[in-house]
Parts: sequence; structure tokens; C-alpha cells
Amino acid sequence: MRIGVLGAGQLGRMLALAGYPLAKKFVFYDMSGSPSVGLGEVIVDREGQYLEDFLSRVDRVTYEFEHLPVQIAERIAAEKPVFPSPRALQVCQNREAEKTLFGELGIPTPQWRIADSAESLKQAAEALGCPVVAKSNTEGYDGKGQAVLRSPEEAEAAWQAIGHPRLIVEKFVEFSREVSIIAARAEDGQISFYPMAENAHHEGILRYSIAPAPKLSEDTRTEAERYIRALLSELDYVGVLTLELFETATGLVANEMAPRVHNSGHWTIEGAVTSQFENHIRAVSGHALGDTSPRGVSCMINIIGEHGDIDSILKLPYAHVHLYDKGERPGRKLGHINVLADSYEELVWRVRNCVEFLPGSPDFDCSLTRL
Repeated sequence: MRIGVLGAGQLGRMLALAGYPLAKKFVFYDMSGSPSVGLGEVIVDREGQYLEDFLSRVDRVTYEFEHLPVQIAERIAAEKPVFPSPRALQVCQNREAEKTLFGELGIPTPQWRIADSAESLKQAAEALGCPVVAKSNTEGYDGKGQAVLRSPEEAEAAWQAIGHPRLIVEKFVEFSREVSIIAARAEDGQISFYPMAENAHHEGILRYSIAPAPKLSEDTRTEAERYIRALLSELDYVGVLTLELFETATGLVANEMAPRVHNSGHWTIEGAVTSQFENHIRAVSGHALGDTSPRGVSCMINIIGEHGDIDSILKLPYAHVHLYDKGERPGRKLGHINVLADSYEELVWRVRNCVEFLPGSPDFDCSLTRL
């Protein structure tokens, strides 16, 4: 089977690496003009001239990056199966549509308002009560297009800094930690859940994911599975879906969804029986899903900005290095390291050994280290 992938970055790279053992072939369609996938056949098409050529080379289509024109996905869907559906793409690209859908499905979200000017941003901040988080309604990721307002008087500066014509303004959530749940759904409706991960961010970028999330109650896990199952069903979803959540004193509050394989699921490459990448390929190819059980406990460490001393990390027998073949640049994801252990105590020790070789990495701060 020939699988077309919209986008040609590191997620596409890992999808292909998981799909090749299943005898899949890959063609990547890049509209940015800067592909980094580094393997497979890549069609670079900034002007939309080669879409028909791309379609002639593939049997089914998926995507590794959600910030692409929905009309392109809809045009492709008229000729070839596209998984997940263009509707999932449309919802996740628009935070207002996403929050509205969450509300319709009974998935709790922060209180929110829409602002289309500095004045309406100030009014939203006053109505919700500061602090609030203002985000571009579309196009934001990895902390981009966001600002925290500590008082309504900061609205003008925030509006100018974000530079987007329409913002969603959310009441700040008092949470104990951020978690995510990743699920896969096959064409026949089969659903598999991965253990939830605890995620630690720094400067708006994910730095660590620990799975299974420590000290997670059964009620919390069941609640998260109920929410993501509702999304999978409503969207008639095929593939891997991620739901980011805040854990609060009164239960889970949804942050956002991602209709693709996700950074907080990279631990599954070595840490689960079947990785999120293989299960996505299985789903979009029409196959049964694989086992999502964990192999012990894992931590994924993102390599950000600088590679550091990779050779020293490679000497550690419990560290698995994945590099994306990208040049160094502040804030850029260059790769990740998966650390496996038999216990959480052992995991903390091993992660700290790895982080010593990564310049500028923030302290390994998670519920484990605060016991």
C-alpha cells in the first residue's frame, strides 16, 4: 500500500519508519518548501501545481501536521481516502470551533470568550477575571501566538504582541499538572487507549513526558477515556488522536486536541508494545490495532535548540536517541530521548543522568520529583 502524508517533518519520518516493516511505501507532500523528513519520496509544492501527481502515487492519505489548508484535504478526500477526516482537521485548526465541540460533547473546558480587538480583549479579561490566557484562534502551536494577561490593562500590549485578528481568551486554570491521553481508532471502530502521560512544559514547549502518568487515579483515567472516546465517535475518526488536559482539584479540564501522532506519545516507540506511529499506520491502512500496553515506565525528553553531548547519552544503556536531522536553532525540536526503567524511582535517576548532557535543559520537574 502507498500512503501519502501531508507534511514532511519529523512526525512523518517516524510514521514512515513504523510503516516500512509493514511493507508500506510513503510519498510526502510538502507545502512549506522546507521538508526535513529525510526519507521516502518527497514532493515539494508551494504553489499547488503537483497535487494531481501526488494523488496518482498514493492509495490513502494521512497528515503529520494539522496547520495545512482544509480545502486541500477536502479536495484529496474527493479522490482518495483521507484519515483522519478533513472535519477533524477543520475543528482542531480553529480554537473556537474546538471549544464549542468540547462543550457539545460534555467535555469541560476553561471559561472562554472571543476577542477581535484590543478593546474586546480587555472586556473579555474583565469579564473572566485575570489572569487569562489569550491565544490566536488559528495557527498557534508550541506556545506561539499566546500571551498571559495579569490585568485587563495589559490587553493592548498583548493584542499587538500576538498580532492575530481573532483571539480566544481563556480563564486561567488552577491545575496540579498537565496530562494527555492518546487513543487510536481503526476503520471498523476498534479503539485502543495508551496509558496517560504527565507532561512538563518550559517556555511553551514540551520538555518531558512520563508514562504511565504517576499517581493517576482510576477515576481520572476513566474520565479521560470517556472524553476522547466521545471525540473519536463524533468525528468518525480513523487514526491516532491526542487530547491534552489539565488535572484540577475538581476533575479534568480539556486544553486542546491534536488529530495526529503527538509529541507526548513519542515514549511509545520503545515504551509500548505497539508505538503510536505503528498504530496510526495500522489504522489508516485498514488493519487491526496493536497492543498499547506499556513496557515498564518511560520518560521522553525533548532535545531543544542544541544537540548537546549525544555521544555520551548513547553510552547510557537505558537511553534511546532519536534525532531528526535538523540544524540547531533556539526553540527548535531537534530530537528526543526515550528513557525506560522498571520503577519510577529508577526513572528519575536515569533521566537526570541524561539531562546532564543537554545544555540549557530545564530541571526535571514532575510529580515524581516532588514526592
